[in-house]
Amino acid sequence: MTFLRKLDFWDMLLAGSCLAVVLYAAIFVPNFLSAFNLSQLAASASEKALLILPMALLIITREIDLSVASMLALTSVVFGLLVQAGVPTLVAIPLTLIAGGVLGALNGYLVTAFGLQSLVVTLGTMALYRGIGYILLGSGSVNILPDAVVDFGIKNLPGTQIPWTIMPFLLLAPVFAVVLQKMPVGKRIYAIGGNPEVAKYSGINTKRMILRLFITSGVVAGVAGIVYTARLSNARANNALGMELDVITIVLLGGISVFGGKGKLTGVLLALVLIAVIRNVLALNQIGGDAQGMIIGLLLIGSLLVGNYWRSAQESLHRSRSLRGTKG
Repeated sequence: MTFLRKLDFWDMLLAGSCLAVVLYAAIFVPNFLSAFNLSQLAASASEKALLILPMALLIITREIDLSVASMLALTSVVFGLLVQAGVPTLVAIPLTLIAGGVLGALNGYLVTAFGLQSLVVTLGTMALYRGIGYILLGSGSVNILPDAVVDFGIKNLPGTQIPWTIMPFLLLAPVFAVVLQKMPVGKRIYAIGGNPEVAKYSGINTKRMILRLFITSGVVAGVAGIVYTARLSNARANNALGMELDVITIVLLGGISVFGGKGKLTGVLLALVLIAVIRNVLALNQIGGDAQGMIIGLLLIGSLLVGNYWRSAQESLHRSRSLRGTKG
């Protein structure tokens, strides 16, 4: 009951939508409730689940990172080339994460040092990073990976149907939630998104905070790149093509305001479940990727329209209450 009290109207709406879609799938879609399908559903959402965490924080600060899928692809290529060259896995993993951090740092530096719009910067690096991946690996792939990496990608936790690939998300999600909701850094993130000028004059180093968030986005994209490589047992420059659409849709559908300063990870996690189940149901009904992308695009537009309407309604209600209070 305490958890339910903490949910706002939008979160409750998302929770109801998740329940409705799951009930529909359980009744009308064969094999949806099979242990194998649910395990595959969780595994297929592993990378998106990771990428939504830093994306939510960036959008709260009025920034965005369109290059997350390209960073995932490039770090996947880096990881594949490292293990192909004989670098031990325990060394290749931190090197890949450092590479992701460097990519994120470049995004953040261009935004903070030159005052460029993150939308434009990351639109450019989205093409740049994927292009570098093609330069490094061409149109080929790295398919021979260490046994430990392959096992991580295809096996479940012992005695369960929980895939290993979802574990990085399950470990990082509580950390991001605590940082955003319970720590001073979370208050600074909301303050920057609420009013960047006021935040700056109140002593918050806005540029440093935004740079750190972009670096975090790059590092987490590196984790997602390793997970994706392990799950599909290959490293390619075209990995995760178009995944940024799903990531942004999930974050905005989860109630994070595109205008910054508002939103919680609770709604984002509910939106993740909703999108993952919808994609799974469509796949079980033999509906292809292009049609799925169209539906996700409609959800993105719908979330923006509804979010804008909801924000306007809240502002109108607040103004009317203020007027009543003044007259009283």
